[in-house]
Amino acid sequence: MGQLHHECGVAAVYQLAATKDANSIQKPGNQAAKMTVRMLQDMQNRGQLAAGLTSYNPDRGQLIDTHKDIGAVSEVFRLSHTEEFQSLMNRYEGVAAIGHVRYATFGKDDRSFAQPFERHHLQKRKWFSFGFNGQLANYRQLAEELVQDHEHHLARESDTEIIMHLVSEQLSATPKRSFVEIMQTLAAKLDGAYSLAYLNAHGEMLVARDPLGIKPMCYAQTDSLFAAASESVALRNLGFDRKQIKSLEPGQMISIVDGNIEIENFAEPGRAHCFFEWIYFANVGSTLDDVSVYVSRTRLGAELARIEKENPMFEFDDDTIVVPVPDTSKAAADSMAFELKIPSREGLIRNRYSGRTFIENSQDRRVEKAKSKYTPLREVLEGKRIILVEDSIVRSTTMRVLLDRIRDEGGAREIHVRVACPPIMAPCFYGIDIPTKSELFGPNFLKTGESLTPEIEAKMALELGCDSLRYLPLESVASSIGFSEHQLCQACLNGKYPTANGQELYDIACGSKPVS
Repeated sequence: MGQLHHECGVAAVYQLAATKDANSIQKPGNQAAKMTVRMLQDMQNRGQLAAGLTSYNPDRGQLIDTHKDIGAVSEVFRLSHTEEFQSLMNRYEGVAAIGHVRYATFGKDDRSFAQPFERHHLQKRKWFSFGFNGQLANYRQLAEELVQDHEHHLARESDTEIIMHLVSEQLSATPKRSFVEIMQTLAAKLDGAYSLAYLNAHGEMLVARDPLGIKPMCYAQTDSLFAAASESVALRNLGFDRKQIKSLEPGQMISIVDGNIEIENFAEPGRAHCFFEWIYFANVGSTLDDVSVYVSRTRLGAELARIEKENPMFEFDDDTIVVPVPDTSKAAADSMAFELKIPSREGLIRNRYSGRTFIENSQDRRVEKAKSKYTPLREVLEGKRIILVEDSIVRSTTMRVLLDRIRDEGGAREIHVRVACPPIMAPCFYGIDIPTKSELFGPNFLKTGESLTPEIEAKMALELGCDSLRYLPLESVASSIGFSEHQLCQACLNGKYPTANGQELYDIACGSKPVS
C-alpha cells in the first residue's frame, strides 16, 4: 500500500519512410522525440524518479544524443515552459528515439543512474544507447565476472551498466554478430527480468522481452510508424487503434535495420508474468498480454464480494459504504460494491503532489508522508461502517496512519479492511522494490506457504487497528487475471521464484542457504 514501486518503463518510436506511389517516397518526419515524451507521460505511473530519451538523426553531428535528468517527465522535459520544451525538441528531433522513466531498486538517486545509458564509440555500430525495465537476479555474479581480470571497471552499482558492458562485448566479437545472436548470448547469461529498448548510431533499433515475459512490452506499427512501450495505454494515446497493438511474446525481439522490421524469437519462451502489473502497477487503461488491467481489477473486487457473501463478518445496513484507497483500488472497490449492492463512495481524496511513501528511506519520514497523502472526507465517512478496499499491504505504515485518520478525522463508526491481494510474504528480485522480509507486515503473523486463517486475520486486524481484515486467497489472483498460477510470477506471495538465481537469493535471505 503506497510502499511498492516498479523499476521503470521504456518506450521506442521509429518513423519509417512510406511509399506513396510508384514514383515517390515519403520522407519520414523528425517527431520521434516528441512522441516519445508523450508516451513517457502516459507511463509516469511506472517511474517518477528520473526520465530521459535518446534520439537518432542522420543529419546531426551527434547521430544519437541523450537528454535525461532526475525528476518527473514534465520537469525533465520542461513541459510547463513552452519555449524551453520546444528548444529541447528541436535539439533532439530525429526519426527514431527510445525513452525511459525510472524508479530505483539499484543505484543512487542521481542523474548518472537515469536512463537511457549511452555508450559513445568511434564506430557507429558500437555507439549505442538503451534502457530497460526489470532487474537481474544474478547481478552480483555478473559483476564479479566482468571485473575479475582487473582490466574492467564498473562505475556504478547498476544492473543497467552490466547489460551495457555485455552488449558492448558482443558488438566487439568476431565475426560480427546479428541482433538475434547478441540476444541469444545475453539470454544465456542473464537471470531475471528485462524488457529493453536499444538504438545505435546506424539508426538501428532493437526491442526485446525476457524469455519468461516477467515485465510487459507492447508494440504497434503502420506503414509509416513503429512504436513500443511497457504499457498499451501509451500506444493508444499515440494514435494506434486497439487492434493494432500487440504484446511482444516472451523471448521475442523486434529489430529495425535499414527501415525493415523483423520479429524473431531469441530464446525458448516461458511465462512468468508479474501478477502485480494487473493488481497495482499498470495504468488501469492498459491491456497487457491480451488481459485488460481494468477487467482484472473488477474481477478482484467481485472475488472480494463473493467471499464476503459466503462468510459475512457483519450485517450490511444503510450506513455501510465501500471506500477505495485511491487510485489503484478504485476498480476493485466499485466492483465489490456493485456485487454487494451497497454504495461505493470516495471518502478519501489523494494529494497527487505528495509523492509516494516508499521513496522515503526512514520510518518517520514515511509516516509523515503518509499523513499528507490522503484527506478523509468527514462528510462521507462520519457515522459510517466503512469497507476500506486496498490493493496490497506492504509494511503497513500507510495503512496504520490512514486508519487513524479515517476514525479520528473522518468520524467513521467501524472500519473493515479488504485487500484485493494475498499477504506479501517475500522480497522481489525482478524489479519491484519490496522491502526485506523482516520489514514486511505479513511474515510477522504467518510463514511463507502457510494458509491464512480467520484467526490470523483477526490478529492482523488488531495490530493494524481496524475492526476486521480480510485478504484475497492466492488462487483468486490467477483466476481474476486469467492466467494459470504457473504462468504468473507470484514469488512475493508464495516464495516460489521462476528463476534459479531468484530462488537462491530468497533462500539466502531466509537463512536456509549460506552465503557463498
